[in-house]
Amino acid sequence: MTAAKFPPLRRIVTGHDKNNVARVIMDGAPTNARHGAAGNVSTLIWCSDRTPADISVGLDIEDMGARKLGTSPPPNGARVTVIDFPPGNSPAMHRTETIDYVFVLSGEIDMDMDDSTVRMKAGDVMVQRGTNHSWVNRSQAPARLAFVLVDASPLGIGHAVTGGASAS
Repeated sequence: MTAAKFPPLRRIVTGHDKNNVARVIMDGAPTNARHGAAGNVSTLIWCSDRTPADISVGLDIEDMGARKLGTSPPPNGARVTVIDFPPGNSPAMHRTETIDYVFVLSGEIDMDMDDSTVRMKAGDVMVQRGTNHSWVNRSQAPARLAFVLVDASPLGIGHAVTGGASAS
């Protein structure tokens, strides 16, 4: 299966210099893309490892998009990921103890749940609240989705994914 053909991602990170002047401190391709066996390409854009997040002043900051994470964000944190799904990808059912904000940037995608399916297309936004699901591209074109996962209180049902391959 070949990878979806999308324009390269550009990540722009802002901050403040020592004089508290707002500026761009990173601008370019994200540094952490993983290519999955299902043909998906998952690119971590940024993460935080606490709430409230650290946005301290300074130009010498950690590239929070370079961290190696599993599917879930760090405890009490969040993660932003862009995933490209090729047509006919091999889905994997999973559930995370997170609230997920899902944005379809391009294409169409189905989210299969335990006994139902919802189709999403470019411009659709979903709030996914810890449900068992998988992402399936049944169309003939690639789909690109942006995910914001925020750590949530455990539901105490089923088996949630806490690490491993990035599936969102």
